[in-house]
Amino acid sequence: MSAWSLRRAWMEGEVMEPSRWQTLLVFVGLLGGCTSILGIDELSVGPPDAGPMPDAAPDAMAVPDAQSSFVVRGVAYGLLAPVSLELRYGDSEELLSIVADGPFAFLGELRPGASYAVVFVGEPPCVLGDAVGVITNADPEVTLACESVFLSELTLSGPTAPALSIDPARAAYQAEVSLLQSYTTVTAVPAHAEASITIDGSPVANGTASAPIALNLDENAIEVTVTGPGGGTRTYTVTVRRAAQIAQAAYGKASNTDSLDYFGFKVALSGDTLAVSAHREDSAATGFDGDPTDDSAEDSGAVYVFRRNGTSWAQEAYLKASNTDADDRFGYSVALFGDTLAVGAYHEDSAATGINEEQDDNTATDSGAVYVFRHNGTNWVQEAYLKASNTDAGDNFGFSLALSGDTLAVGAYHEDSAATGINDDQADNAASDSGAVYVFQRSGTNWVQEAYLKPSNTDAGDSFGSRVALSGDSLAVSASSEDSSATGVDGNQDDNSASDSGAVYLFRRSGTSWAQEAYLKASNTDAEDYFGSHMFLSGDSLAVSAGGEDSAATGVDGDQNDNSASDSGAVYVFRRSDTSWAQMAYLKASNTDAYDTFGSSVALAGDSLAVGAFFEDSTATGTDGDQSDDSAKDSGAVYVFQHNGTSWAQVAYLKASNTDGNDLFGASVALSDDALAVSALFEGSAATGFDGNQDDNSLPLSGAVYIFH
Repeated sequence: MSAWSLRRAWMEGEVMEPSRWQTLLVFVGLLGGCTSILGIDELSVGPPDAGPMPDAAPDAMAVPDAQSSFVVRGVAYGLLAPVSLELRYGDSEELLSIVADGPFAFLGELRPGASYAVVFVGEPPCVLGDAVGVITNADPEVTLACESVFLSELTLSGPTAPALSIDPARAAYQAEVSLLQSYTTVTAVPAHAEASITIDGSPVANGTASAPIALNLDENAIEVTVTGPGGGTRTYTVTVRRAAQIAQAAYGKASNTDSLDYFGFKVALSGDTLAVSAHREDSAATGFDGDPTDDSAEDSGAVYVFRRNGTSWAQEAYLKASNTDADDRFGYSVALFGDTLAVGAYHEDSAATGINEEQDDNTATDSGAVYVFRHNGTNWVQEAYLKASNTDAGDNFGFSLALSGDTLAVGAYHEDSAATGINDDQADNAASDSGAVYVFQRSGTNWVQEAYLKPSNTDAGDSFGSRVALSGDSLAVSASSEDSSATGVDGNQDDNSASDSGAVYLFRRSGTSWAQEAYLKASNTDAEDYFGSHMFLSGDSLAVSAGGEDSAATGVDGDQNDNSASDSGAVYVFRRSDTSWAQMAYLKASNTDAYDTFGSSVALAGDSLAVGAFFEDSTATGTDGDQSDDSAKDSGAVYVFQHNGTSWAQVAYLKASNTDGNDLFGASVALSDDALAVSALFEGSAATGFDGNQDDNSLPLSGAVYIFH
């Protein structure tokens, strides 16, 4: 055995209990690294029968100068059995047996410019990465990845998330998702059935989606670690970036498009499900997927349910009330949460009270009703018919709705009792149109009324319940015609010198009991601002619009006191800390103009906020077009804001793909965690379904919906 071979064998652990000459030989071989110090130009030592030194490239055998030669290194992952590798460089070959995970190194010393290749000896059970190259100015590193720590599949949730093509030898990946997508889930499948997965340090079953992972506005690194049955590990990193722009992905119409149906009066999104109401649709059908062609029940109303598959949307259901009647306005309000859909018909006329009572006694005109539907995996089935506990003509029960889990809040903004607070006397109708809210709770498939809510300062004409918003155990209720001149949080409720300025009341549930938590006013309260026109509650964040607010400010936190842009509109963002609420931002459009009604709709999800201005006038189309050409009167626009952790900023200005005057784009908006739905209430095309002809305006006021990612 030569000194070189013995030195290599010794370092690889293949030589045990050396003889005296072998010990001397190793010593002398190792001494070879010091020959330049000793002034020895060449040293060749071997046993008497060792024979000549093996052939090797001059570069490999020459004594290297400092910083002038390099070795090929590597890291092994997921070995279940030893693997033999061969390094080839020049005319030389070097064998190396890899017996465990971790770093390894060949012995051959290569000069800069030398070419090398690492190959398997025998059948390759693993994958080599960076195995061929040219020496530059650093030790090259080879990756040896074996099946026990391979990934065979890696997917991200979200309609725009790309399909990742997995290369076992590659550990770093990049993906881009929609700007609207505030979180993702990761599903990983290892190549070896007995391997295990952790995602960002948390164990996840193979082939099962991880818990939601929040995505910041910049890049987000997600680590997926595979642990093989032999204990080896390999970590894959996916860097997810949110896109810089929002784009229109679909254009939707009803399956039975008709003039004056107002398809898109309300939209609601939950995951891959979209509900769109047409509260003046005319068919006399009842229930699920009835005949839409019999238009003998004028303005009875309908709701259309669509479902997303990948990036495509298709109609799943056409819903009508169980007691369809003309002018009931079924679909005036909608709320969607998971597989539950609530629909309000605020002009429904029955005198029933409570849950699932007689629907056919129409002696309480415009008392209002709510219908609850549930998806059973195949169809949508009506689960409940809800009425107020104090049904009365003209109360408009169902004018507003909010749904969170098994809790449903229903506004009756023209209810008349003079009660205050929780579960007070419902029978004293001394405060006309003061308004009320009813909270229902579901257990299994049964609904019960849990609370009857009134404000702390009930007054005639305040319209408490004009909007409701619900998130978990928190409920926000607006009284958009409330009159106090207070500003901010918990001000004086009794000074009614600012007529129709509007207010919002926050309630919190503990167990089954509700209590008022806060009374909110705008920071620039003014008469006829209608603070609470629309609102949305998500966790501890609340967005409230004031469609009649008049300032000429633009953007975030501008001057609130210049009232030179009448009815331009504003949105106020509040945040709760423990039990205290505070205003965090005052938002205006980037192109504020009188009568645009910024805040005609609002929706909040994750770190994104969408605000409609359905009377905005620009002729722009698509994303971030020219805002300054106001020749398409009342075409409408939507503004998207995002929160970066400390402040809000406008990130998109959206218009329809077929902008036209009087279309009212932005009449209703709905946000999920990865999509935005926007309606154009008066859009007039005769198209049906998704992505039909947008340019045939032969059915005015039929309405349309646009979906953005």
